[in-house]
Amino acid sequence: MTADNTTERRGFRASDIGLIFGRRGSLKQLSILGALLIIIAIFQIWTGGTTLAPGNVINLVQAYSFILLLSVGMVMVIITGHIDLSVGSVAAFVGIVVATSMRDWGLPWWAGILLGIALGAAIGAFQGFWVAYVGVPAFIVTLAGMMIWRGAQQYVGQAQTVAVPGEFRQALYGYLPEVGPATPYNNLTLLLGLLVIAAIVFFQFRSRAKRKQMHALLEPLWVTVVRTALLAGVVLYATLLFASGRVGTSFPLSGIILVVLIMFYAFLTSRTKVGRHIYAVGGNRRAAELSGVKSRRTDFFVMLNMSTLAGVAGMLWVARAGAAGPGDGNMWELDAIAGVFIGGAAVSGGIGTVFGSVVGGLVMAVLNNGLQLVGVTTDRMQIIKGLVLLVAVGIDVLNKQQGRFSFIGLMLAKLKAKQGQTELAAVDSESPRAQSLPTDQQS
Repeated sequence: MTADNTTERRGFRASDIGLIFGRRGSLKQLSILGALLIIIAIFQIWTGGTTLAPGNVINLVQAYSFILLLSVGMVMVIITGHIDLSVGSVAAFVGIVVATSMRDWGLPWWAGILLGIALGAAIGAFQGFWVAYVGVPAFIVTLAGMMIWRGAQQYVGQAQTVAVPGEFRQALYGYLPEVGPATPYNNLTLLLGLLVIAAIVFFQFRSRAKRKQMHALLEPLWVTVVRTALLAGVVLYATLLFASGRVGTSFPLSGIILVVLIMFYAFLTSRTKVGRHIYAVGGNRRAAELSGVKSRRTDFFVMLNMSTLAGVAGMLWVARAGAAGPGDGNMWELDAIAGVFIGGAAVSGGIGTVFGSVVGGLVMAVLNNGLQLVGVTTDRMQIIKGLVLLVAVGIDVLNKQQGRFSFIGLMLAKLKAKQGQTELAAVDSESPRAQSLPTDQQS
């Protein structure tokens, strides 16, 4: 079908404003991101501008990068219909083993990092075997894992604090160095921001060019320009915040690790065969298996991947704290799970995105940070975070029940339609009449 490309030349229409936020989108479809911006604005006013101060923004990334990383892994576990309660204990165990290996075994910092990644993967393979090939529910396996790895952490560390060397801290907790001419900003952070802006411009107009080449329906040119300008403006503002901190600070290395992993897993879940299998298994396991998806292999992968990321998160925390201690990892799994559900994932599985989970994790991180800045005590902070999670999901569920807009309901409706088509095709292909017909009549 040849599309009408005259939209790029026609005049302004108010209905085109919604296209800025997505081809079929609107402000409602970005309600999670909008909620994050509202929370930031509230705390910015409440704290007298401290929330968006360069030092606090840098600290926010360093302090909560491990939770955001756990959310990235947790969303794939939840999409497949599972849950992982062991991530905090796994992170703590990996952290204490890595710290002890560098102190007592003389491992260099880079070998300690490789050991931590390998140990996390081994734990994930162990738990994934029980889930995928033995058939024990992930809730039970990871509940047992939460106790096993917490006990192992206490055994290895003997309930003591184990310091890590400075090289290890610098590798995972440091900043982009100061290079180039003397300016009021960190030059490498500025360069990184400019590269991101250039990438945004390139991919926005590359996508537009591809749609035009395929004769697909084009949005008005001004919509593309405005969207690109808004994204570039947000990145530029963030770049200046990170680059204008006190001398010696800049965009944290932990933030770079987090961004790289977010981009990788966003690509993995949306553009690869592995990602399609994860959504298929979570949406309808039986239909996925009839379509040739190896559900056991998918279950094994998501559990292995989750514990591997938990190991990386544990090392990020130890690098920030300067030591591994007995209290590491407490309640981390709850913050990660809360971020995933706030980000739009469905309890029943099959629904969720890496981007949504990161935004949900940022909501929890900004809440933690803002409440600390205004002096809210830990007990009240837990109550507020619990209420935010309950209200965020509850409002969406009520809207779905009453026929109003529901972010989760919208995604569920699309998924159910696809599932129905898949199941119908599977039934048709397995029916005796279809199998008895000649090939030309089946087609």
